[in-house]
Amino acid sequence: MPLLLSAPSWDGDFLIYIQEHIRCGFLDYIFPNITFLGTAGAFWIVLTAILLFFRKTRRAGVCSALALIGSLLLNNCLLKPLVGRVRPYEVVEGLRLIGAKASDSSFPSGHAAASVASAAAMCRFLKKRFSIPLVVLALMIAFSRLYIGIHFPTDVLAGVLDGILLGILGCVIEAQMYRRWAWYAETCKEDTTAVESSNDKAVAK
Repeated sequence: MPLLLSAPSWDGDFLIYIQEHIRCGFLDYIFPNITFLGTAGAFWIVLTAILLFFRKTRRAGVCSALALIGSLLLNNCLLKPLVGRVRPYEVVEGLRLIGAKASDSSFPSGHAAASVASAAAMCRFLKKRFSIPLVVLALMIAFSRLYIGIHFPTDVLAGVLDGILLGILGCVIEAQMYRRWAWYAETCKEDTTAVESSNDKAVAK
């Protein structure tokens, strides 16, 4: 049976503030498209698959995959059904939803959790010029959920916080895998054969 946890009053006030003082025609186009990137974790799943394909980035991909699985289990399978919070557009007077209504409960934000979890996990192995833009995108996806009026601020805050923890947990589990499973560690090492062959040719010249 869901707990039916209600949101504090300031949650709704914050969403009304965004609606009255931040929303505009340009952002009304931008943020729904940003939020779309986090739908079903699609962007992060595709990026994770790409990282898994290459040896050089495989460890980052595994960390992200573990974090995304953790987010699915914790947030979508456990917390959302357990808490059962209604969506803000159903209870906040005057709030206008941008886009389609959601079919599941509000707490926590799955978009925010999955996005932050994946981005945080990737930070362990990706260079800053790649990881920082991913973190910024994850936070923009999180804010987009407030902008369009589909989540309360506490939904998004909870998603961001548990996303950080899940990203860290994914890295911890991956480190244990790398240390204990020699076959896995071997698949993550760069293929030096091509590099050595290239170096030999350079020396021969």
